[in-house]
Amino acid sequence: MTKFMEWLFGVSVVLAAWVLVAFDPLDLKVPHPYREVAWPMPLYLLVSFGCYSLLTVGYRVATFNDCQEAAEELQAQIKEAKKDLKKKGLRM
Repeated sequence: MTKFMEWLFGVSVVLAAWVLVAFDPLDLKVPHPYREVAWPMPLYLLVSFGCYSLLTVGYRVATFNDCQEAAEELQAQIKEAKKDLKKKGLRM
């Protein structure tokens, strides 16, 4: 099962549960307070997902590993390119 299918399955289960509580199509006699809480639930889930996404991106940016060796290699390549361009007559 692909990741997309897992997410699609999860979303469809949550959506089905929400429809059952919010609209009560099977006449389950869901109490009114539960229905009042269920109506804005998709908005709450969307806001929660946004907060989670922001926290995840922020954490990943904060703990991003620097690669010192790659930085030094890149600086060496830049110097080499500048020397090569000077040989070819380009002025900087």
